Amino acid sequence: MNAQQLAQYIDHTALSAEKTEADILALCEEARQHHFYSVCINPCHIPLAKQALADSFVKICTVVGFPLGANATVVKAFETAQAIEAGAEEIDMVINIGWVKSQQWEKVQEDIQAVFDICQAVPLKVILETCLLSEAEIVKLCEICKEIGVAFVKTSTGFNKAGATVEHVALMKQTVGEMGVKASGGIRDTQTALNMIEAGASRIGASAGIAILEGLTAEK
Repeated sequence: MNAQQLAQYIDHTALSAEKTEADILALCEEARQHHFYSVCINPCHIPLAKQALADSFVKICTVVGFPLGANATVVKAFETAQAIEAGAEEIDMVINIGWVKSQQWEKVQEDIQAVFDICQAVPLKVILETCLLSEAEIVKLCEICKEIGVAFVKTSTGFNKAGATVEHVALMKQTVGEMGVKASGGIRDTQTALNMIEAGASRIGASAGIAILEGLTAEK
């Protein structure tokens, strides 16, 4: 895999609260230069990114119900509609983890479905926060997502106690089959990214995208 191919796996990410407009503009410029698939940013920065990426192929990805997933379903749906109207081309939503732990599977499914219905043609990635879940819960969530027809299941927010693991990515891929799997959280070097792809990830969420690409070049 060459650097340009690897770049197309990467959502170049800046989601921490303190990111300034200058940070977002720098992120967009880096994404242009390195041909990353998308920038993944908080919803308030979508108009700025849309302007900065107007004549590029870099997509704008944003997050919904982030990072806890505990918003009311109607709020997630509204946030999704607003984000798409502002220019978001992909949506990464966080599930309601408390409902999973309470075995409220119908509510969990309705929560995802409500956002999916708003997305329509816009790809939806569903963040499971795998570090908080049992393997059985991960499988059940993947089955729900597959039934709904979302574009991707995603491991992590990157804001909890751990991020993606090769084992969880492989389990998710095994369960969803042809559907996408996004690995995110703690992916900071080339080898980790390649390991995730080998395990079944078709997208990588990382703030260290440049370092990941540079590591690939250095290895040759």
